[in-house]
Formats: sequence, C-alpha cells, structure tokens
Amino acid sequence: MRHCLALDLKDDPALIAEYEAYHRNIWPEVRAHLHAHGVTGMEIYRLGTRMVMLMETDDARYDAEAMAAATRNDPKIREWEALMWKFQAPTPWTSEGEKWVEMKRIFELQ
Repeated sequence: MRHCLALDLKDDPALIAEYEAYHRNIWPEVRAHLHAHGVTGMEIYRLGTRMVMLMETDDARYDAEAMAAATRNDPKIREWEALMWKFQAPTPWTSEGEKWVEMKRIFELQ
C-alpha cells in the first residue's frame, strides 16, 4: 500500500541542509526499524519547507499503531526522532503531538 504524508521543516537554510545530510545516510537502526515494521520503500520530497513522504508498506506486516509503540519503546529510534524534531515543524493542519500526517488523495490517473 502507498501512503502519502506531509510535514514541514523549520525555515532555516542551515537546518534544512543538515536535515538533508542526515537523510543521505540514515542510521542503520532506523532503516532496520522501518523494514521490521513492513515499510518496503520510502521517498521524501521537499519544496521550500514543505515535505511529502511517499511510503510503501507490506499490508500483511504494516501496522501504524504497532510501529508507533515500537518507536516509543526503542531508545535509539526515540533518539533519532528527537534529533529530527530539531529540524521539523508541524504543518498548520497537524494535530498537537503529531508529526508526519497522512494526506488525502484527491486524484488518481488510471
């Protein structure tokens, strides 16, 4: 299944450059965490401070709630998430306490 999510970055060119540098070489624990929870592919695109993530998942193994719980229980993943929050900002439509928010598909060409 494909998921499309949005998140903003803080409007600071130095922070944006550092964020992109981290994503050119994500921590092995982060990569393993994603694969372990059924994420089979992921791409992040940026325009200014707005980011869009396309995430492919294996329906048989992906469970967003289980992945979130595993994130809360894994010190290394919590460390990565805290570090990323240094660069990230919620969108104007993001609820309190959330980061990446699923976008609504409004068109599909078949």
